[in-house]
Amino acid sequence: MSDPLAGWELGRPLPRDSRVFVAGSSGLVGSAVVRHLHAAGFTDVVGVRSSQVDLRDLAATTRFLDETAPAVVVDAAARVGGIAANAAEPVEFLHENLRIQANLLDAAHRAGVPRLLLLGSSCIYPKFAEQPIREDSLLTGALEPTNDAYAIAKIAGIMGVQSYRREYGRSWISAMPTNLYGPGDNFDLEKSHVLPALMRKFHEARVSGAPTVTVWGTGTPRREFLHVDDLAAACLHLLETYDDPAPINVGVGDDVPIADLAALVADVVGFTGEIVYDTSRPDGTPRKLLDVSRLQALGWKPTIGLAEGLASTYRWFLEHQGAQS
Repeated sequence: MSDPLAGWELGRPLPRDSRVFVAGSSGLVGSAVVRHLHAAGFTDVVGVRSSQVDLRDLAATTRFLDETAPAVVVDAAARVGGIAANAAEPVEFLHENLRIQANLLDAAHRAGVPRLLLLGSSCIYPKFAEQPIREDSLLTGALEPTNDAYAIAKIAGIMGVQSYRREYGRSWISAMPTNLYGPGDNFDLEKSHVLPALMRKFHEARVSGAPTVTVWGTGTPRREFLHVDDLAAACLHLLETYDDPAPINVGVGDDVPIADLAALVADVVGFTGEIVYDTSRPDGTPRKLLDVSRLQALGWKPTIGLAEGLASTYRWFLEHQGAQS
């Protein structure tokens, strides 16, 4: 089987006519990666919906990769959700993510894919890891119990990439993004992450005239937020510059308390009532700031500030939810 990237060298731009398969292309991350690749001049970007190819099915995944024969695979496919969803459905978060990753890696290997980027999550790190969290903190302590099943699945994905590198010499890599947000996010109050859930809560309170909005927890945990378009830019940068078995963190290198985030979202949405904290609800990990020094050493930094990113995300929410201001 010929190498579709024969002659390409790390550190140079990938050929813009390379076929790139983005798994999970209709999701928050995958759609951003597709947008960025098109903007960067790629002319053969392939996406597929789960209704067309079920990545939990090895035979279907193998058949699709064989027929598509991509030069690059970006694995942005996953079952994802916030604290409530992870706590309520650990079996689904564990098994579905294990299957998706194992099937994609196996099918990509059989198809001879030379470059693959597996996207994980910062939740892979121990709950009480030293801050900011370095990549070598992996597997040094207990996980946050509210999302341990998802974390274990993502850790298995990292090990999968490392195993194919070690056994078969595959030039595959993995990256661990921090908390993401942006256009295409899931705003379901039961299944979404903290930022889109807050945005929808404040929006509905403003529209209905509610005097208060209740936020889970104490408001003291600190979180780092990366706009998904910045992550997409980082993905291409890593595909062109990074080739190492160790996962690499992708973040902004700064974080905010949830209480400050709530105030920022309320301001963007235009909610002027009172924010109440339900301390009977879990906080999750007290702090989760990533050490991004290795990524910065490769010459990449984010460009979208939190206030700017929140404003553009709210505009997208209004346009796609049929909401009235």
